[in-house]
Amino acid sequence: MELPLILNMGLIFFFLWSSSYLLAPSGVDAMRAIPFGNETDYLSLLAFKDQIIHDPSKALGSWNNSIHFCDWEGVACSRKHQQRVIALDLSSCGLVGSLSPSIGNLTFLHRLHLENNGFISEIPLELGRLRRLKHLNLSFNSFQGVIPVNLTYCLELLTLDLSGNQLKGKIPVDVASLTKLGELNLANNSLTGFIPPSIGNLSSLETLQLYVNHLHGSIPEEISQLTNLQYLRVSVNDLTGTIPGRLYNMSSLIRFSVASNDLQGRLPPDIGITLPNLQRLLLDLNQFYGPIPATLANASELSFIAMSGNNFSGRVPSELGRLAGLRYINLQDNQLEAKNARGWEFIDSLVNCSQLEILALDQNILGGMLPSSVVNLSSHLQVLVMGNNQISGRIPHGIGNLANLNALGLGENHLTGTIPESMGMLSRLEMLALHMNRFTGQIPFSLGNLTLLTGLFMYQNYLQGPIPPSLGNLQHLSHLDLSNNHFSGTIPKEIVSLPSLSIFFDLSSNSLVGSLPREIGSLKNLPILNISRNMLSGNIPSTLGDCEILEVLHLHNNLFQGIIPQSVRNIKGLQELDLSHNNLTGPIPVFLEDLNQLENLNLSFNHLEGEVPVKGVFKNATQVSVEGNNGLCGGVPELHLPPCRGRSSKKRQWPLLLKIVIPVAVAASCVSLLLSFFILRQKRKPKNGTPIVPLLEDQFPRVSYTELVRATEGFSSTNLIGRGGYGSVYKGILGPQQTTVAVKVFNLQCRGASKSFLAECEVLRSARHRNLVKIMTSCSMVDYRGTDFKALVFEFIPNGSLEKWLHPVLDEHHHSESLSLLQRLNIAVDVAEAIDYLHNNCQPSIVHCDLKPSNVLLDNEMVAHVADFGLARFMSKATPSSLTDKSSSIRIRGSLGYIAPEYGAGGRVSTSGDVYSYGILLLEMLTGKKPVDDMFEDGLSLRKFVEIAFPDGIMAIVDPLMPLAEEESKIYECLISMASIGLSCSNELARKRSNMSDVATTMHAIRDAYL
Repeated sequence: MELPLILNMGLIFFFLWSSSYLLAPSGVDAMRAIPFGNETDYLSLLAFKDQIIHDPSKALGSWNNSIHFCDWEGVACSRKHQQRVIALDLSSCGLVGSLSPSIGNLTFLHRLHLENNGFISEIPLELGRLRRLKHLNLSFNSFQGVIPVNLTYCLELLTLDLSGNQLKGKIPVDVASLTKLGELNLANNSLTGFIPPSIGNLSSLETLQLYVNHLHGSIPEEISQLTNLQYLRVSVNDLTGTIPGRLYNMSSLIRFSVASNDLQGRLPPDIGITLPNLQRLLLDLNQFYGPIPATLANASELSFIAMSGNNFSGRVPSELGRLAGLRYINLQDNQLEAKNARGWEFIDSLVNCSQLEILALDQNILGGMLPSSVVNLSSHLQVLVMGNNQISGRIPHGIGNLANLNALGLGENHLTGTIPESMGMLSRLEMLALHMNRFTGQIPFSLGNLTLLTGLFMYQNYLQGPIPPSLGNLQHLSHLDLSNNHFSGTIPKEIVSLPSLSIFFDLSSNSLVGSLPREIGSLKNLPILNISRNMLSGNIPSTLGDCEILEVLHLHNNLFQGIIPQSVRNIKGLQELDLSHNNLTGPIPVFLEDLNQLENLNLSFNHLEGEVPVKGVFKNATQVSVEGNNGLCGGVPELHLPPCRGRSSKKRQWPLLLKIVIPVAVAASCVSLLLSFFILRQKRKPKNGTPIVPLLEDQFPRVSYTELVRATEGFSSTNLIGRGGYGSVYKGILGPQQTTVAVKVFNLQCRGASKSFLAECEVLRSARHRNLVKIMTSCSMVDYRGTDFKALVFEFIPNGSLEKWLHPVLDEHHHSESLSLLQRLNIAVDVAEAIDYLHNNCQPSIVHCDLKPSNVLLDNEMVAHVADFGLARFMSKATPSSLTDKSSSIRIRGSLGYIAPEYGAGGRVSTSGDVYSYGILLLEMLTGKKPVDDMFEDGLSLRKFVEIAFPDGIMAIVDPLMPLAEEESKIYECLISMASIGLSCSNELARKRSNMSDVATTMHAIRDAYL
């Protein structure tokens, strides 16, 4: 009885199996038919595919019935549970679309990696069904909304990475239930609120990254319960308070980062004792102060120290030399000191750190002689930067011992002597910055051995002799600046033959002679060429037209002769052309009308003759300067040139014109059209490479539009910190070090914006002073829509403008901080020193042209930095400071209330105009009243207001918000002195104003007397 039953059961099973086989697709499909029970996974994957609207890499091309879904790209199935999906990995495929809720049906899924794609919308709640999920990475997409609370149902989750999206809301408190979670990364989102204390329940957590959000409050004490934590990073938030004391007892902590917050206070003196296993310490961009604790050396495992952008002071502790595994030290942008040999003892001690690779000490107040022991540092040292300090003496001759050095930065110090010949032994050097020192002698011939060098900066020294032709060996050199020295001889053709020069090439303000080599045409990738203010002669070579990518060309103040070569017409993107102060002859070429990008053309003080064109750049007289050419006529009326004499035509000329000239012209036109058609076709071919960006510093090489979009969160209004006449300024977080910057985006639809961009580039590239805002880099390319985009990236000055402090907005309780008298004195001294530097220590002198409180920025220490050089002008060294710059126009420059009276009457730009603006600014600081205040009418002005009260009634007009607590007589004397300087500087007659050097000296004396 049992056997027939068994046979019957077997027949039934065979029938069911054969039926499913017969109903399955034929051929390959039949062999790979979906077995019963796995339709859910198959259909879930198809639903996932249906939500993808763009698949540029064809990652889902294999997702069809030709092969089994377990063989689809990015899909992995289980061996234990056959044909059940356990992994879906489609990272970096460029996929765009929504994440289908059906993903929650892949119940055997262990790993889901979709990072670095273009997923949008919200993260589906159905992910909470994936109870077996161990690794979830959705980072660097465009997910929005909140973090799904029911992710906490994924009890097996080991890693969770949702960074780089646009998630909002708070960190779910329930995340604490993920007790097996080892890595939690929610960085680069828009999360708000506090860090929940319950996060301390994640007992297995090893990595916690919450940086670049909007979290506030303090770091909860409960984090100290995470005994397995190795990496903690909460950079770039709005966290406050101090670092929890119990955090220092976490024995397994490997990396501790609280960079870019508002944390204040001193470091605990026992930090090294309480963190014995610490390997990486990141405290960048906070407000820590006081000395660096010597006990830090007790953290014997420490290899990485980053403390830049704080207010640490005192000496660098020599005890750091005990850290045998130390590889990285970044202490830049602090107040660290070294006045003598004792202050430099830390260099002697670091000789013991045989693994040291990076030593960054720039932007401190290190002084005294650079110790010779610096040449005995680790043979692994790759970066040594000590720029922007007060270091004196010579560079030790043994500097060539640092054979693996990639970057050496010693610019902006007080170094003297000659550049050591041994520097040519640094064969791996890529960047060498020795600018703004007091070096003498010649450039060593051995520098030609640095064949990997990309940047060479030696401007503003006292170097002399010929420029060595050996520099032509530097086949990777992209930016070269030897300006403002005393070089003589000719320009070596070996240097102008370097096709690698693609950022800028500046030999201006030297004593070079001879002609400009024809090899200049080799610089086909160069956007900025400046060889002005030399004694070069001969004709401008026609090969210059081969430099088709040039945007800025300065050949002024030389002895060039002959005509302007026709080949210049090939430089279609030329924006600024200055050929002034030469001996050029002939007519102004008509082709200059066709250079559509040209915004600044200076042909003044030559021997040009004939009719001035009226189209293109010539339509706007403010963009063209042709004065000093007595043979010119015509042009637009605003140029005030004499009319051209009419040409008489004789009838007997017509037969010749008809028979000879016209046929020849027609034939030439046909040939020209054919050639033009061919050239246009060649030019329309796409060029390889990225847009050339005129960089001004090396900290962020070739910053792109995309990077700036990401840094400013899409130029979000929440990051907008100011608007000006030519654009807007945004706060941003840029670069791998997450540096806070200010990004000035120019509105190129505004007339003069491009010219303002170039002006700021030119001024800030050549001007360096502690009281000038520091430019970091620039961006000149096209945006996503294909339109021109220009921006400047500055250091971020956190305390805003002087305007905000002088005229604060009162809160609901009518309270507001205001500047004390001492703070105002300090700011006045800082501004005076900055303007004095521009007028008297730059070659050539620079006139700011728009000095006002909104262009004076205050840092954390309330040190003033003069900003916004969009209207600035260089002064010709051939004219005294009281006269105009050759490129100045008669239009009014500056802001209403601060403009010198002579500008309004058509006078020329001069240094005395800045002095007037400074005087008004000083009176505004004294009274708290703007020069355009409503009270100033019927002949009353700010200057008149102070003049009437001076000196007896001075106390009656002082800013009522200024706190005055000192001895009354002391205050009175100080205020009288300030008012006197303000009145003197703002005199209506320019000749009666003091020069800025005397003003700065007097302001120093006033402050010293007050102190």
